[in-house]
Amino acid sequence: MVAAVARRHVSLQSPHVSEFEADVLEGLRATPKHVPAKYFYDAAGSQLFERITELPEYYPTRCEISILRSHGADIAKLIPPGAALVEFGSGSSKKARILLSAAPKLAAYVPVDICGEMIEQEAVELRTDFPDLKVLPVTADICKPFELPEEARDAAVRIGFFPGSTIGNFEPHEASAFLRNAANILGRGSTIIIGADLIKSADVLNAAYNDAEGITAQFNLNLLTRINRELGGTFQLQTFEHHAFYNRERHRVEMHLASLKRQKVKVAGETIEFRTGETIQTENSYKYSVESLSALARGVGWFPLGAWTDTSKFFSIQAFKLGM
Repeated sequence: MVAAVARRHVSLQSPHVSEFEADVLEGLRATPKHVPAKYFYDAAGSQLFERITELPEYYPTRCEISILRSHGADIAKLIPPGAALVEFGSGSSKKARILLSAAPKLAAYVPVDICGEMIEQEAVELRTDFPDLKVLPVTADICKPFELPEEARDAAVRIGFFPGSTIGNFEPHEASAFLRNAANILGRGSTIIIGADLIKSADVLNAAYNDAEGITAQFNLNLLTRINRELGGTFQLQTFEHHAFYNRERHRVEMHLASLKRQKVKVAGETIEFRTGETIQTENSYKYSVESLSALARGVGWFPLGAWTDTSKFFSIQAFKLGM
């Protein structure tokens, strides 16, 4: 789960129309309907996602943290003294903290996230726990060009960190575009460290996205709450249902919000019609093998340095160096 590239096919009609409004309306007019997954992460959505990471069914966070703890020293060898660590889509800093402890001679840590409120809160705690480290949060869409703080630009080298299998939320061509954008932001000689969910049993995957407590359903439905609040939407949450399932052919988990009846909903003054059973696709989460992610990265100029997995081989952390 986490941010996907916005599908943009229309220009903003007015300088007063937000990107959120433009993307939501474009997606709801489309067939099939969809909304970019990056809009899950308002303050409430970010908090719900943190609860998801602690659920017994949701293995990715535990597996990734176990890899960082078991292989942190080896991974930290890829982060030279004086480097700036740039975390894409950081949210919570719990994973970065492991790397920060293993690579103590950093010039700066730059958490980048679309939800500025969360990373600013995390930055306050990090500055207390790592008093000698420059913590420089940046509120930005990681799918688009953004400028790094001067201290990071002036560092000896920049190391990207992209945990959480967020790479899986992109369509494959969007993942390639993200890696190109990361290369432009990080610059010559950079390395990127990526967490990627591995292909595995459908039973494990379906359970992870349909937890018994219903937190993932709340997370999914919170997107409608945000649309209601920010875009004058009239979604009645009780008339939509969380659906998540593994699409074996495409190696991805899909998340949808399904309309339980025929209905009309207003968003930003526009009427959107739903048939019974019609869905809004809110997320794809692609699963990779070590080899398939390596092939994708090579295609845009990133070359493999190493790969580590947890003992169950559910999850991987892979490192790539930017070609000259």
